[in-house]
Amino acid sequence: MTSSFQFRKLEDLIARDPKLLFTLASYIAIVAIYLNLNVKLLAIGIVFFALYFSINGTFLARAFFEREDVFFRLMFGVLLLIMLLSFVGWLVMLIYNLDVPLFILTLFIVSTFSSLSNKRKKHKNAVW
Repeated sequence: MTSSFQFRKLEDLIARDPKLLFTLASYIAIVAIYLNLNVKLLAIGIVFFALYFSINGTFLARAFFEREDVFFRLMFGVLLLIMLLSFVGWLVMLIYNLDVPLFILTLFIVSTFSSLSNKRKKHKNAVW
């Protein structure tokens, strides 16, 4: 029961994103993923992809699935993140070619969208 409570507190902290620290952490993870694609260290890539997916999945989950249970909300958020990455990657492939720099651009676009949708939802529900 306490792990569920701690997970809920962590989710609330990520979703609030008071000074855009988690958005910045997501961008830092993208830069680390770019560097990892050049160096090819598996452990670093796994850690930063997990960080990227957890932050942006939480943003999207809180923005679009606020009424669901915590587990399903996070699961739906990660699935939506995968769908957005697939859609933006498909658009990039139609325009040119999905190589490493354009893959990083795809990550930046999806991360910015998820952060802005989280901020928009938070301000929409705020009481002034």
